[in-house]
Amino acid sequence: MSAPLIVLVGPMGVGKSTVGQLLAERLGTGYRDTDEDIVTAQGRAIAEIFVDEGEAAFRTLEKEAVRTALAEHEGVLALGGGAILDADTRALLAGQRVVYLSMDVEEAVKRTGLNAARPLLAVNPRKQWRELMEARRHLYEDVATAVVATDGRTPEEVTQAALDAVELKEA
Repeated sequence: MSAPLIVLVGPMGVGKSTVGQLLAERLGTGYRDTDEDIVTAQGRAIAEIFVDEGEAAFRTLEKEAVRTALAEHEGVLALGGGAILDADTRALLAGQRVVYLSMDVEEAVKRTGLNAARPLLAVNPRKQWRELMEARRHLYEDVATAVVATDGRTPEEVTQAALDAVELKEA
């Protein structure tokens, strides 16, 4: 069975997609994002899935997308911010090189503006982001092989820190 070189986890807006693409480029491998897999398969945005079918339906789609990607993809894999909420997903991450990209709320505001396009942050985004992180931080830490703080760092600096943290060499 194949396995990704690196799996990126962390909150929405932390830079998983940007850093993931940079990591893939530097490692000479492919990049895959399970949120993109869901959007492609469903033919609509994640926010629309949340509105039309609810969070539980989205999480079911997400769980399957992660399971499939972990089994098929050998490059850099980015998971959606809430993927680690599922116990089966966390179990599948055991033994993988998982990098938790972290950031504080001030950095989240700078990066995402905590905008309404993020369905879980639609009302009182700062408060909701803090609550999400309180609920999720320990889960990110539990699955992580390494934690890389992104606050005040460029994507290139975060990419290098992730490579160093998991001791992978560039292609």
